[in-house]
Amino acid sequence: MTIRSYAKINLGLRILRKRPDGFHDIETIFRQIDNYDEIRLYPAGSDIVLETNDPNVPTGVNNLCVKAAYLLRDITGVEKGVRIQLTKNIPIGAGLGGGSSNAAATLKGLVKFWGLALRPHELKRIALNLGSDVSFFLEGGSALATGRGEVLEHFDLPLPSWILVVTPPLRISTSWAYAHVTLAEAPVNHLKSFIVDFARTPTTYVEHIRNDFEPLIFATYPEVASIKEMLLQEGADFALMSGSGSSVFGLFSHDETANMAALKFSKSFYTSLTAPTFQPDSDPAPGKV
Repeated sequence: MTIRSYAKINLGLRILRKRPDGFHDIETIFRQIDNYDEIRLYPAGSDIVLETNDPNVPTGVNNLCVKAAYLLRDITGVEKGVRIQLTKNIPIGAGLGGGSSNAAATLKGLVKFWGLALRPHELKRIALNLGSDVSFFLEGGSALATGRGEVLEHFDLPLPSWILVVTPPLRISTSWAYAHVTLAEAPVNHLKSFIVDFARTPTTYVEHIRNDFEPLIFATYPEVASIKEMLLQEGADFALMSGSGSSVFGLFSHDETANMAALKFSKSFYTSLTAPTFQPDSDPAPGKV
């Protein structure tokens, strides 16, 4: 069985307050993009084993795919095992949600692979035990995320822009970023309406769509700030850092401008380009691979 595990960007990210449980309340728009890891599942007796092409990815119980498999098995009582083959394309520590996406894809794949009968809300409850944004990747698309990122309102967002993501060879710790970020001056609570209006007219409400991590990350890692400026110089209508970095994305109105910018950035950085017509194909595909 083969599953595509797609990345996301954050169309705006406000950090509203620190919670008593140590997490932060946020407001953001998650948007799935056309960049994915590939997960293949094979029978493995009663063992749970992970193999990967990336030596920087842990393969033991600290890996979210492995955690997802054990948690799903513990909750359902199934005694089957699995060999998980993870082919990484999404950069690590880049604000694109690769690890969370891998966990969600593994959960969805194993439900079919092991022949389990779980309702969507049951699978979401399991996902929440793995990470704040894991449940988003169960459905993907576009969603307003509040709370610590787990309260989701999925909605249709026609975005007539090419999305160019540029990632420098730099890994940023999300926990470090949250520990040092300055909280938002005041709650926004209108990010969804800003994004919808922005999608209709890219120059509208630009000043309202920001990422509260940018001042901290740009001061600490000036090369990330430089990428944002370069995207704007290359013709992006709008550019913003995704998550806690290090990736920065630009929205382009014209495919020729977007492709030329992608070619230029790809000489020095990891890039991915998502067309306005992108529709993710994330359903597990059965069969031998």
